[in-house]
Amino acid sequence: MNEADRPELEVRAPKPAPGAEAFWGYHDLVLFAGLAIPALLLGALVVKGLLFAAGIRVETKALELLPAQFLGYALLFSGLALILKIQYRRPFWRSLGFRRPALPLRTAVLLGIAVAFAVAALGAALRTPDIQTPLRDLLANRRAVLAVGIVAVTLGPLSEELAFRGFLQPLLSRSLGAAAGIWLSALPFGLLHLPEYAWSWRHGLLIVCAGAAFGWMRHYSGSTLAATVMHAAYNLTLFLGYLVQGKDLPKTW
Repeated sequence: MNEADRPELEVRAPKPAPGAEAFWGYHDLVLFAGLAIPALLLGALVVKGLLFAAGIRVETKALELLPAQFLGYALLFSGLALILKIQYRRPFWRSLGFRRPALPLRTAVLLGIAVAFAVAALGAALRTPDIQTPLRDLLANRRAVLAVGIVAVTLGPLSEELAFRGFLQPLLSRSLGAAAGIWLSALPFGLLHLPEYAWSWRHGLLIVCAGAAFGWMRHYSGSTLAATVMHAAYNLTLFLGYLVQGKDLPKTW
């Protein structure tokens, strides 16, 4: 049999090691974390200044805080994009794994819904207290509820997944392995939400578990987009539950 008659062998690329795509280092993580507070503060100051200059008084605090949060995140991730571009000459979205996964996105949606029910069941088992939280104070009327709901299924999941599962988790997984990377990136994710729940450890634990589920999706699919869709479906399920019940916000928003 000559060379032309030989069947071609299928060559499959080896599966990359967990976190292998993280080409950045911990010094970049420190710089990114250091940018967070200044970016969010600047966003708040700009929005407050624009409202003051225009003579606009918002109905509720939420309608001021949400645009400020949007602008703050835009500034923060612009800074990260500059780090990736200047230091490594790499694009922002592709570097953070924001790509279409091999699995259907509807699978991520269904898993997000399932995680919402599982976390709610865990919250009931832990007897998570029904407490007055700062987040509830923002929901003064229907416009505020709608605004919070929209952000909770769009900007919130996108920004949090880019930061925790797109940037932090691959770096930790590269150093410590996949399981440690998933849980250690879920821990600050839970801590970030604690002020919203009056520092209730049960609420924090539930959010850490949800974050670990999103991290598993990120690792399994290799896609931050899949984790974002799963996170959005999770939040949407809780939001719809709130609307159906007509009561206070769910314990694990």
